Amino acid sequence: MPRLRQVPRSEATPEVLEMYNRLFGDRDPVAEPGTATGTPGNWWTVFALVPDIFQSAVGQFGVFNSKRRQLPPYFRELALTRTGFAGGSQFVFSQHSKAARSAGIPDEKVAAIPAWAGSPVLDERDRTVLAYTDDLVLADGRVQDATFERLKSLFSDEAILELTYAVCTYKLHATMCRALRLEYDDVPERVVEIPAPDAAGGASSDIMTQISRGSAQ
Repeated sequence: MPRLRQVPRSEATPEVLEMYNRLFGDRDPVAEPGTATGTPGNWWTVFALVPDIFQSAVGQFGVFNSKRRQLPPYFRELALTRTGFAGGSQFVFSQHSKAARSAGIPDEKVAAIPAWAGSPVLDERDRTVLAYTDDLVLADGRVQDATFERLKSLFSDEAILELTYAVCTYKLHATMCRALRLEYDDVPERVVEIPAPDAAGGASSDIMTQISRGSAQ
């Protein structure tokens, strides 16, 4: 379950209710969760806690899909699928893998995104966009000059700004989904201590003591 309260249909503000109607019909998405794409839909019901933030986020989706954009949807979705994977969000990765196919990215290229650096199916433009995405997400914006020079040789300044804004926006979404355990990111922490056979922990302590003593000799 999400870590924050979800907003039922009865408490939704008019702007939130409009989106609920589009996504869930006349269902209460808290009592009867589920969207047409198979997700639980709790991204919407949690973001609805703060209606102006809800509206801002929904407005961004329209900005990315506007006909005014210079960056082709192909490269946007290539980058956003990688953003989901590199940002550790199963939700963002899964949803944008589907969007990537809709944008014309072949199945073999979508499958190559997690290990893109060693894949022969990606061309120069693909690899440049993916390298830039990794610098934004994994290097926290420390984009190397060589990466940016390649990017500028292939795209307009306007398209690069659009790409940067889209990746950074979805890095935010990936982080929030993991933190709040929304949608497919509602998973327990996987890095935990695994108990030793001795429930009291004495055996493992004895082993570490023996190793330490051996190293000191």
